Amino acid sequence: MALAEEVDAWLDGKSKELSTRSLKLIHSILNRSVRKAMVRDKVRRNIVELCDIPEGREGRPSKALTLAQAKAVLDAAREAEPRIGAYVVLSLATGARTEELRALIWDHVVAYVEDAERWVPVKEAGWEHRDYAIHVWRSVRKKGDTKTKKSRRTLKLPQLCVEALQRLQERQDVSRASAGEAWVERGLVFCTRTGGPQTAHNVRRDFRKVLDKAGLVGAEWAPREMRHSFVSVLSDADIPIEDISRLVGHRSTAVTETVYRLQIRPVMEKGATAMDRIFAGENPSDQER
Repeated sequence: MALAEEVDAWLDGKSKELSTRSLKLIHSILNRSVRKAMVRDKVRRNIVELCDIPEGREGRPSKALTLAQAKAVLDAAREAEPRIGAYVVLSLATGARTEELRALIWDHVVAYVEDAERWVPVKEAGWEHRDYAIHVWRSVRKKGDTKTKKSRRTLKLPQLCVEALQRLQERQDVSRASAGEAWVERGLVFCTRTGGPQTAHNVRRDFRKVLDKAGLVGAEWAPREMRHSFVSVLSDADIPIEDISRLVGHRSTAVTETVYRLQIRPVMEKGATAMDRIFAGENPSDQER
């Protein structure tokens, strides 16, 4: 069994290449593993508990598009090849995670058929209805599960998403015919030219080209920041944090506030406004008379 000093030295070495958050996760995994070993009498004590977690590398902070930038990105996405164009539009306008969109299947893109009073996959229902939604029920994570149970959700689609998906389906039909026997049908919304799954690398590469065309430096942005931008735009539009939390699939508003604290606009403004008036010599009650 390693000594505490050896574990400390190992963690210090990892601190040169990993963030503090990653180091905390590693420490936690080690701690749990040794505890289980103690239960089975494999070790006598848990030396990991004696070890400190060093400061790791400073991670790249996430950022969000401004409203003007978001509009420019959407315009560029509409002009882009439908496969990446639709991906960018859905990322920015629904807040879905990149691993959720890469696993999205056409059976989970649905339209509300008024006559039948039920939601039907668009491949059966077509594009002549008023309301559309996506079932965010899968991801490219292990076993295909979403990040958490709360992440499994259904999101109504704004019209710009409906238009992007319709263009994508039309282009995909052309690709399927062109590929012939090379096409492998997996039912994926976002796929390669032969029906295969998109890799994170391919999505990131094409995504950055769209941002370059929008006047931004694509290399400075990551696909996950469209989700941050979704939160930021809704927050600036006075959408309650509770609603934003449900839309992005968080367990609670605490998760949303912690992960997206830089994108959430402060909403408790009344007290500050009143105090400014009071200490500026203006009585709030005078405003009401």
